Amino acid sequence: MARRYQITPKPLEWGKIYSYPSQPLHLDIGCAKGKFALEMAQIETHWNFLGLEIREPLVINANHVRETLGLTNLHYLFCNVNTSIQSLLSSLPPGVLKWVSIQFPDPWFKHRHAKRRILQPELVKGLGECLAPGGVVFLQTDIHFLATEMCSRLSGNPCLIRENSDKWLSENPLPVRTEREIATQKKGQPVYRNLFYKIP
Repeated sequence: MARRYQITPKPLEWGKIYSYPSQPLHLDIGCAKGKFALEMAQIETHWNFLGLEIREPLVINANHVRETLGLTNLHYLFCNVNTSIQSLLSSLPPGVLKWVSIQFPDPWFKHRHAKRRILQPELVKGLGECLAPGGVVFLQTDIHFLATEMCSRLSGNPCLIRENSDKWLSENPLPVRTEREIATQKKGQPVYRNLFYKIP
């Protein structure tokens, strides 16, 4: 992977990013154009939202939209989550990380590209350590093998418990659907979802 994607971003000053940095935080990993987080931030105004994305032009545009709308509970960050997760999460105010969503990530089908998949051991470890007790990790994808792999990796962390160990969620528990989710359902194709909880 190119060197620019392996650089850890500078520590963030949360008090300058959010009006109320102590509000619960929803972290949307692989946020793409940021439309999901944008809609959520306007619905759940008592929450802060942080979208992480590896494609810098998308982040620049998403932050421009956020600034235009004057939203102070939303921010987007350009980073490679697996090289940045420890420094990012450790800088958060204690106990604020309550929700994490990973939705329709790039499956990287070829075996030699497996290390590029978003949910790597470093990320699982970071979420297990920094998610607030009772906090939630929400996964969804239309790729069955990827859903199984992500659930297997999270299940391997003793701090996290899967809500449904033998089946997928039939409905999205969140009030906003991603563009990919809407398109997949319009085609009549399945979406594989699950929730994991941080042990209190």
